[in-house]
Amino acid sequence: MDTEKIFNKLGIEELNLMQKETANAVLHSSNDIIVLSPTGSGKTLAYLLPLVERLSVDIDEVQAIVIVPGRELAIQSQMVLRDMGSGLRSMALYGGRPTMDEHRLIRKNLPQIIFVTPGRLNDHLDKCNFNTYNIEWIVIDEFDKCLEMGFRDSMSRAIERVGNAKRRILLSATDTEEIPSFVNMGKVSKLDFLFEDEQVSDRVGINIVKSPVKDKLDILQRLLRSFNDDSTIVFLNFRESVERVNDYLEKLGFSTTAFHGGLEQLQREASLNKFSNGSSNILVATDLASRGLDIPNVKNIVHYHLPLSEEAYIHRVGRTARWEALGKTFFILSPDEYIPDYIEGEHYEFDIPNRLPLPAPPKMITIYIGKGKKDKISKVDIVGFLCQKGEIDKKEIGRIDIKERYCHVAISRRCVKEILKKTQGEKIKGVKTLIQVVK
Repeated sequence: MDTEKIFNKLGIEELNLMQKETANAVLHSSNDIIVLSPTGSGKTLAYLLPLVERLSVDIDEVQAIVIVPGRELAIQSQMVLRDMGSGLRSMALYGGRPTMDEHRLIRKNLPQIIFVTPGRLNDHLDKCNFNTYNIEWIVIDEFDKCLEMGFRDSMSRAIERVGNAKRRILLSATDTEEIPSFVNMGKVSKLDFLFEDEQVSDRVGINIVKSPVKDKLDILQRLLRSFNDDSTIVFLNFRESVERVNDYLEKLGFSTTAFHGGLEQLQREASLNKFSNGSSNILVATDLASRGLDIPNVKNIVHYHLPLSEEAYIHRVGRTARWEALGKTFFILSPDEYIPDYIEGEHYEFDIPNRLPLPAPPKMITIYIGKGKKDKISKVDIVGFLCQKGEIDKKEIGRIDIKERYCHVAISRRCVKEILKKTQGEKIKGVKTLIQVVK
């Protein structure tokens, strides 16, 4: 494996200390491994880089299972592996779509590594949808979440049935009091990069915003206007609250998108794609968005509702200041609320300016193209189609996300009307398809 080539593809110069020590433990010991490291420090690459050296491209069977608590982290992790260009085949498996459809893809793609949620893993094991004989590695990412009581039955059943696995890698940004016996850990190397005096990155500024009344909506919209168009996540504790706040902000002209567990999978994917590609600069979300989202340019984290625990706070704030970037977090406090005791480090009262700009529309808009991987559509195909049929310059095209049956493409706002007009009825790779703006 050409490590330098992978670095170039991922746009990194070298591994950090945690990544180097994790790679060394995977490659040069026979121990099981526990890695504790802050969010945004690159744990996914830390285990994938050495793991791909241990897997064989010549064996057309699953050799490693990466268990994750949610579908977003499954998708995100598979994208990292894909971008590495290792030559290994992989799949992300999760609920919200028929297991049978995934089984057909497993038989077709013959993945050597799968990224899978606990319940969906058991669905496939129940139906013997892939051979477990060659599985030697079990990775549990966000193990503190995966091993919570709500997941334990599913985790226990799954791990017991993958009896050939020889080694385990567990990773998280927060520790747990114990690792359940069913994980069947052997001799363990524990790599702890969490520092008691640095609860979150020192690159995150902590700010207090006081609301004169219990309903914080007015203070929230004023705070967001003070950010101009900075990428921001607003965290709330309930799905209904997310919808209420998102609707309020949209009516005021903000470019927002909602994200919570009650949305259909296609809606959730559309929300994340719009937020990550710059078509929406505000994500209004429950704590579902606090894990597994690796969006590097998030500048602000706003706690509309206080985090329910210290762990929830750590994972929320971990969405900003990723790698070496700077970030800010804001607590909006009503008259009867106080900043939690577990918030360490200096914090400052933030004064919202009196003169504020009106919400500005984003520079990009996301369009939907109704063809995807199953139609053998590539990014080159999409760029060529939009430039030739839509008659736009390549620089007007932003991020392209290709799914199994469709694509999301970020386009400069000024070009969208012309593109929709000129591409209606046109063919991409010889086939007509639906093209429309993602609402």
